[in-house]
Amino acid sequence: MAMLAEFKEFAVKGNVVDLAVGVIIGAAFGKIVESLVGDIIMPLVGAVFGKLDFSNLFVVLGRVPPGNAMTLDALKKAGVPVLAYGNFITVAVNFALLAFIIFLMVQQINRLRRDPAPAAVAPAPAEDVVLLREIRDSLRRPAP
Repeated sequence: MAMLAEFKEFAVKGNVVDLAVGVIIGAAFGKIVESLVGDIIMPLVGAVFGKLDFSNLFVVLGRVPPGNAMTLDALKKAGVPVLAYGNFITVAVNFALLAFIIFLMVQQINRLRRDPAPAAVAPAPAEDVVLLREIRDSLRRPAP
């Protein structure tokens, strides 16, 4: 029974609930950013620089059966060992773009969250200045 009470206390702590909410929102945000990269950014990059798809770059490490196509998918289906370094390059480029986009988004969010600079407050005048002003003001007043 003590273990169940301890688990209940652990599960409802603020940190665990915050972590769960963060993971759920993070997963949803990840899909949004993935769609932004895959559906908006990469087509624009592809239009400017040509198609950036390295997925068909590979090195055959074994014997290819006769009559088999020399494509990555066909070789994998035939069970031929291949070093598919092109997939790694594609994933690395996608990661770099994704990381850069997330950096830009976080930078903008932080810029919006910053408090505006506080208005400059003039420092209080020194005590001798205050006394001199009082004397000046009293001398300006007409005598009764």
